[in-house]
Amino acid sequence: MPAATLELDRINTFRGPAQILREVSLRVADGEAICLVGRNGAGKTTTIDSIMGLLPVRSGRVAFRDRDITRLPTHERALLGIGYAPEDCGIFPDLSVEENFQITSWLASARATARRGLDERVFSVFPEVKDFMTRRGLHLSGGQKKMVAITRAMSLVPSILLLDEPFEGLAPVVVTRFIEAVRAIKAMGISVLIAESHLANATRVADRLYAIDRGEIIFQGHPRDVFANEDVMRTIRG
Repeated sequence: MPAATLELDRINTFRGPAQILREVSLRVADGEAICLVGRNGAGKTTTIDSIMGLLPVRSGRVAFRDRDITRLPTHERALLGIGYAPEDCGIFPDLSVEENFQITSWLASARATARRGLDERVFSVFPEVKDFMTRRGLHLSGGQKKMVAITRAMSLVPSILLLDEPFEGLAPVVVTRFIEAVRAIKAMGISVLIAESHLANATRVADRLYAIDRGEIIFQGHPRDVFANEDVMRTIRG
């Protein structure tokens, strides 16, 4: 079995007084593409936020390459090699795309040399981004914002990339373009963890699936196996 890039071991996470995640465990191996599938409100984004340290884990363990990072600040997790593209993209609207990238490089000066060396590799995933580097974030389409968010995360030379609903709101032809991009990222040896609401999209890109509902993992396995589980299929589809 390939070594684990990322492991969650029975994590419990709250938002305010409400418990969202309950004993969630999952594993992402080196070079693996994993999809975490569930309905809106099932706990997908909370799982991603827990991995990034944007929400504190009440109990359980988050490990990156066998290192316990459960209490590590978010920016230190990013510098270790955990890339993150949030659902809202996190693009500064009044700054150009180029300036959005500059902020990333300023925050990660320790990795600046590696970033410069990988510029062409980074932009090879979405070469379209080069065409709107001078455009302000405010004037980007939804798909363009997602391209920028993923490219920006790639510029930090991650070992794993966390994508929160990367296909949401995109036309089918654009979804296909993004799935091709995820495959290209995986071909670089970068692990990928995708939070995804639509099972059809997940099965097109995932090596393995985890299904989550009401903050609990209810299925893990090969994408084809989920279709044989009527209870899980009923839950995912609502």
